[in-house]
Amino acid sequence: MTGERGRALAGLRELTRTRVLAFLREPEAVFWTFVFPVLLALALGVAFRQQQPAPARVGVARGPTTAAFETWLAAAPDLEVVPLAPGAADEALRRGRVLVLVTADPAGRPVLTYDPTRPETNLARRAAHDALERGAGRRDRLDAQQRAEVRAGARYIDFLIPGLLGMNLLGTGMWGVGFPIATARQQKLLRRLIATPMRRRDYLLSLVLNRFVWLGPEVAAILGFGMLAFGVEVRGSWAALLAVHLVGAFAFAALGLLVASRARTIEAVSGLMNFAMLPMWVLSGSFFSSERFPAAMQPIVQALPLTAANDALRLIMNEGAGLFAVGGELAILAAWGAGGFALALRLFRWE
Repeated sequence: MTGERGRALAGLRELTRTRVLAFLREPEAVFWTFVFPVLLALALGVAFRQQQPAPARVGVARGPTTAAFETWLAAAPDLEVVPLAPGAADEALRRGRVLVLVTADPAGRPVLTYDPTRPETNLARRAAHDALERGAGRRDRLDAQQRAEVRAGARYIDFLIPGLLGMNLLGTGMWGVGFPIATARQQKLLRRLIATPMRRRDYLLSLVLNRFVWLGPEVAAILGFGMLAFGVEVRGSWAALLAVHLVGAFAFAALGLLVASRARTIEAVSGLMNFAMLPMWVLSGSFFSSERFPAAMQPIVQALPLTAANDALRLIMNEGAGLFAVGGELAILAAWGAGGFALALRLFRWE
């Protein structure tokens, strides 16, 4: 029994080594695993870098009674006044060159026109209305104190990096496992393995272990870049961060095995992969909060493995959470991993 177990472990070790070396021979896979996430973090981090918000552009349609409006609005530090000819005012609002358009009614009173479906226009409308009222002589009855604070972990880049880590776990886990299986099956390589004493479990497990081998460099590339370029910090437990990555990598690799367990061609596995990943790309909050979706959708959103991974990573990195605090998210990832691997093992066919 001991000899058989030793031979099985040796075979699993060789299978894993083969998958590791095969990964290095695929420059496309290396690019999408290590280079692309860093480039994406750089582009989005620069685009949404921490800076003072630009003044809201408010257009004023020039007329006999609007000169005072321009003066009152110009006194507000968070507004940029754009004088407009009457014929160009509607076009400027329609094309988004201004957020709010101020005109005058027949009695000379200001009229504010804006699109209520755009959140930024609501803020600009309130600021413009406040400036006009102050210019007309309004005085505040309550002198509320104002205090500006920049909270640690509240920048967009602090929100983005954990989302990119989760997205990379999903992408490399599913594509990195599903594609080699589909390629080998299409090239009739899996059929040859039937004659060997190798077990299906060992073959599938070697693909999962290959993901663990590359997990460290993959995470170090994204996290290290975020730390060096944007000052991103890990405020919580490093042990918890490691646990989330290990369990998350297993969960997504198991899903990749499941999707590719019967796929006969590259085209088929590509369609199945996109079908499985698309809901998580949209719903799981990698680039914006998943709480934006209606309450009726939240049970589905929260049950997705990528949502659990993203939420756990943000709790650890931005809020200083420990292992116990992300226990629920780890349980969701572990359930997807164990269920996916068991089902993949049952459904997998060599041919």
